[in-house]
Amino acid sequence: MRNTLADVIDAALRVLDDHGLEFCSMRRVAAALEVQPSALYHHVPNKQTLLALMADEIVREVRGDEPARVCRSLRESMLAIRDGADVVATASAFRLGASSVEALLASMVGADGARTLLLYTFGQAQATQTQLQAHAIGALPEMAGGAGGWAVDEATDGADSQADLDQQLRESFDRGIEIILEGLSAAR
Repeated sequence: MRNTLADVIDAALRVLDDHGLEFCSMRRVAAALEVQPSALYHHVPNKQTLLALMADEIVREVRGDEPARVCRSLRESMLAIRDGADVVATASAFRLGASSVEALLASMVGADGARTLLLYTFGQAQATQTQLQAHAIGALPEMAGGAGGWAVDEATDGADSQADLDQQLRESFDRGIEIILEGLSAAR
């Protein structure tokens, strides 16, 4: 059976979700497809192109009729897959492909505003993924009113505290978006 480009992207995203970006190699993607690594190069010329295609797929469903909704949608899309924020932020930083999300935001708040919102959303999503992953494996001590105002109740079980942390990070994100949008509005 011959694989399609969509099969390669899907396999790459599965590898990413299972192993993280650090271990998402062309060799692992090929193994997931049960082909030799050289077979991938019929679809993508290099890993950077594959990374861009993965980023495009991660953000494919991002929608919104105003900047805050677009940013929330982007954040949720990136958080839905392990290291998704790293993939999308890296593709954006290296300008791998065209960013439909950046173009959508730019139509709403201009190019500078769009870039500012994207960089904030990427950074906050990356920090959120790192914290949630560390918390899930018990690598973080329970936090009570620590930096950033996050307070996880030590009396709750792991699932509750994970949900609490996720909620607090989401609320922090929303406050940051409001601050940026107020600043952009004042600058106009």
